[in-house]
Amino acid sequence: MKSEANTLPNCVLLPEAVYIPANCPVEWAVSVQFVVCCTHGRTSPVATLSATRISIPASMADKITSRENDYSQWYLDVIKSAKLADYSPVRGCMIIRPNGYALWENMKEALDGMFKETGHQNAYFPIFIPQSFLAREADHVEGFAKECAVITHSRLKVDEEEGLIADPASELEENLIVRPTSETIIWDTYSRWIQSWRDLPILINQWANVVRWEMRTRLFLRTMEFLWQEGHTAHATEQEAIDETLTILDVYAKFAEEYMAVPVLKGVKTASERFAGAVETYCIEALMQDGKALQAGTSHFLGQNFAKAFDCQFQNKNNELEYVWATSWGVSTRLIGALIMVHSDDAGLILPPRLAPVQVGLVPIYRSDEDRENVLAAAREIEQELKAVGIRIHIDDRDGFRPGWKFAEYEVQGVPVRLAIGPRDVQNGTVEVARRDSGEKTSAPREGLADRMTEILESVQQGLFEKALAHREANTTTVESYDEFKQVLEEKGGFIRMHWDGTEETEKRIKDETKATIRLIPMEGYEEAGVDPVSGNPSKGYVVFARAY
Repeated sequence: MKSEANTLPNCVLLPEAVYIPANCPVEWAVSVQFVVCCTHGRTSPVATLSATRISIPASMADKITSRENDYSQWYLDVIKSAKLADYSPVRGCMIIRPNGYALWENMKEALDGMFKETGHQNAYFPIFIPQSFLAREADHVEGFAKECAVITHSRLKVDEEEGLIADPASELEENLIVRPTSETIIWDTYSRWIQSWRDLPILINQWANVVRWEMRTRLFLRTMEFLWQEGHTAHATEQEAIDETLTILDVYAKFAEEYMAVPVLKGVKTASERFAGAVETYCIEALMQDGKALQAGTSHFLGQNFAKAFDCQFQNKNNELEYVWATSWGVSTRLIGALIMVHSDDAGLILPPRLAPVQVGLVPIYRSDEDRENVLAAAREIEQELKAVGIRIHIDDRDGFRPGWKFAEYEVQGVPVRLAIGPRDVQNGTVEVARRDSGEKTSAPREGLADRMTEILESVQQGLFEKALAHREANTTTVESYDEFKQVLEEKGGFIRMHWDGTEETEKRIKDETKATIRLIPMEGYEEAGVDPVSGNPSKGYVVFARAY
């Protein structure tokens, strides 16, 4: 018997016997002489089979640091254990593994459908941007200059003394910037596409990668290269552009709440937090389990800034020339980081069913070739039934892995529902159902299983949202003094509502002294006049502060 048996809870170790947890299916006990069922130290015989003994794998969750001990390490452990991403040999970059990329694909598919429903089309623009383009919009270049990766040569050569070097003869006439965002190259293009009011609006989105030279990185949350979508639209009037900005903000909020099961606040950024080159930046903000905020999406009203920088004018219906009005907006793989930190627990990843690559994992359990044939036949019937109602199900019939190992893998990878079926289940017309969110395990009849799974998946989705919303509400505090603000920030964290006088001086003082920033000026319930407790000046209303990622 393997020594790790001594570490399993509620188990006993007997000579020539096998240990299994109390809630284990009997079918786990493959090839054993005698099975001992363990319940609070008491044992009882269950079955007598032919062969010797088995062992149960240690929980994969044992490799995950608890949130209480080290939240940052917990986050990284969940990513590693769930096989979402890995570190790259290029410092600051990440490798998105198949599990993580499948999750991003589901996010992308849902968002892409929402964009197209609101009239947008996809296109693709070059990853390389002439350096002179960035210089045309002063605020824009100032905001991104320190993050740009610059290409100066077009080829390499082998030097006898120095080895492989950039060929001096290949120096570019003009440096190229690896795309940090695409406003400049897109507005250069729009200036050629737009001549008349008939050419408007242009509603374009692109799915792409961008590079921003970050010094302090964290998987999914902040990396030098990341995947995202960026929308760039052109309009004939200011109001049309503002309406577009708010439409996309609503799309992002709907996606976050209905697909990610993440409640968000909607609002406007302060001038100091505004996107470089924007007139106004709107955002959605989510609260993580550790009480820090995460900006989950932004939508920018650009005014005519980029149209003027790239001389993009159109002839209006009165035959007058005027500059085009613009928006840009985007979300990225940062959303995967938000999913992890809002929903997951110390046992691993928890995924909302609407985005989970695998919604139901089905583990067949058998002891003999005959059992295998019968159990797999039943499993395939279940698979067809669930697929027929649109459920993403995977039969895990891999050899060489015990059922207990598969159960643990599905738990750590956040599969919303796990099913198990063995010979006795086939005989009885039942299947074991285990929920990832609550850990609840039940036996369900095969008849009507598709409807039952649909109900459970919807229950999981709604339950995750309600739990996250309750967490946010419990960790949102309104304060009336600066001392109370600092006390809540240190002892509780979360979103803090406090009056602000609207000045950058007060905003900067609070940030310097507490590391908390104004996450947004709420779009609803803001106009409530009062006094800024930091400066003593009048305030138009409460804003939302938090420490943030």
